[in-house]
Amino acid sequence: MSSSSSSSSSQPKTLRIGIIGFGPFAQFLAKTMMKQGHFIRVTSRSDYSELCTNLGILFFRDMGAFLESDNEVIMISTSILSLSRVVESIPFNCLKRPTLFVDVLSVKEHPKDVLLRIMPEECDLLCTHPMFGPESGKDGWTDLTFMYDMVRIRDQPLCSSFLHIFSSEGCKMLEMTCEEHDRLAAQSQFLTHTIGRILSEMEVEPTPIDTKGFQKLVQVKESSVKDSFDLFSGLFIHNRFARQQMKNLEVALEKTKEKLQERSKELQDPIISKF
Repeated sequence: MSSSSSSSSSQPKTLRIGIIGFGPFAQFLAKTMMKQGHFIRVTSRSDYSELCTNLGILFFRDMGAFLESDNEVIMISTSILSLSRVVESIPFNCLKRPTLFVDVLSVKEHPKDVLLRIMPEECDLLCTHPMFGPESGKDGWTDLTFMYDMVRIRDQPLCSSFLHIFSSEGCKMLEMTCEEHDRLAAQSQFLTHTIGRILSEMEVEPTPIDTKGFQKLVQVKESSVKDSFDLFSGLFIHNRFARQQMKNLEVALEKTKEKLQERSKELQDPIISKF
């Protein structure tokens, strides 16, 4: 694992970047890419033709035509749950050149495995996770973490030019294996989403006597439920380390309850109830 402020000293170039899946996160990334002068083409299950016209982006309803538009980089920004279906539907024979495929999903081993299994061997693969989004990155990307794993890279200048998109915006560039990412993400991102969902199920709301700590818990809940349940499901289903974190959470809750019960007995508290 290594960290640096710049991924390469080579001169970056203007890229032709195709994007598969154009939801809010992809739109967020595309705006900065366009600001830097890169050419963006998009295909998506939903019809974003009007939005793309307003942004000055070419939108393709047909996947084959999209692949034939001679993209140097194809960035995959689908949902975690739909990734396999989308990749299996890509007519790779329409590609005009060996292409750099980049995924920006919140889990890493799953897209790595799917893409290595299905895409042509002559294509390169860069697995990434920008650890920020439209809300946290609305005022710029300075000091926000960008994780990447150069899974299969032969065209190093092209890969470096893509990474420069993020390093030039001030991101903390963190090279890490997909496995290590998922292990750490289960302990951080998935656990945060789980706590937020639990607080939502408890219908936790602000009160007139909130402490700063409780206000932070409410913020965790509100932030978590802004994301779709499909995202939360994907973080669980397609990260093999997430199940252990769920078990750890359950064990920790039981241990905490047991300690409280034992303390109550020690103090001979008359109000001893079963949790």
